[in-house]
Amino acid sequence: MKKDSINQMGNTPFPLSVLATLYPETRQINDKARRLEQEGRIVRLKRGLYVRSAEDGASPIPSLIANHIYGPSYVSMLTALRHYGLIPERVYETQSMTIKHSRGFDTPLGRFSYLSCGIDYFPIGIRQEQENSDTYLIATPEKALCDLVLKTSGVNTTSVKSIRTYLESDLRFEMEALREFDIEILEQCRQHAKMKNETFTHLINLISDERHF
Repeated sequence: MKKDSINQMGNTPFPLSVLATLYPETRQINDKARRLEQEGRIVRLKRGLYVRSAEDGASPIPSLIANHIYGPSYVSMLTALRHYGLIPERVYETQSMTIKHSRGFDTPLGRFSYLSCGIDYFPIGIRQEQENSDTYLIATPEKALCDLVLKTSGVNTTSVKSIRTYLESDLRFEMEALREFDIEILEQCRQHAKMKNETFTHLINLISDERHF
């Protein structure tokens, strides 16, 4: 057995079957996984899915992990808005959208939550983000804001004024960034969201107001 076999995985999460190919001489791969976990070399994300630990020299990337824990999915909402520097508050879980049922996963590396959306709505406004040699899917700023508005309950979004208040007061959103938003992405979201169409209309009007401010 080569001590550094697991290093081949870098930061990418991997299933138990991949671990078996790294240690082909090991018959009881579940026992091997437990030993590596006890030694602090790997972290168990969920049943059958692991990632190298920081103690083993890896640099776990929450957004990359999120793509692998439950998919198809992409990082979005507060997590993505924070990633782009559009909100100042720290986000304590990695939020994603998926076409599957909504779920949450508590792991040693933090909580990962997933909210369900329609299959037509899902692919709008997704981009690949590269961090070193690793790539993951994340919402564009426009889509992340649409997702947040779509999935946040108990917020008054019945007018342009109320949405402005939500962004400025609740989120402390970087309002000047709205001037650079791609209206086409928001229009597509409004078309395929199947709910809150009026809210998206108010959001689009707010962006138009910002551009003429």
